[in-house]
Amino acid sequence: RGPAGRGMAAAAFERRVLRRAAEHHYLRVRLELADGGARPNAAQFKQLVVTALRELHGEVGAALPVDVLTYEEKTLSAILRVISSGFVKLWSALTLLGFYQNRRCAFRVLQVKPTSPFLLALSGNSRELVLD
Repeated sequence: RGPAGRGMAAAAFERRVLRRAAEHHYLRVRLELADGGARPNAAQFKQLVVTALRELHGEVGAALPVDVLTYEEKTLSAILRVISSGFVKLWSALTLLGFYQNRRCAFRVLQVKPTSPFLLALSGNSRELVLD
């Protein structure tokens, strides 16, 4: 019989703690080119990120899942998403990249956010807003 002889089984409670399988970090970056040559399109920009990872971290680095969520060819800025375990690898690879198509270049990390429901905060800076 159950507790206190009432014929009821004791209720079993199980505590479950769920962890997200892959926490992400988001980076707002800008590519700076030394001269006014051709600008990379979205596919070329993504390839440049993969190249940076490959040059510093080899094929393992190149396999790191990085998503280009937004890219503006006009300003050469993008929002990148990377799993948290690869965050340092991505940032270091971008920092140390020095050339795009034999031209000097540099990635500037403008803003970083861990996984957040407030991703719109990365999409722009109200101080840079241009009204037509």
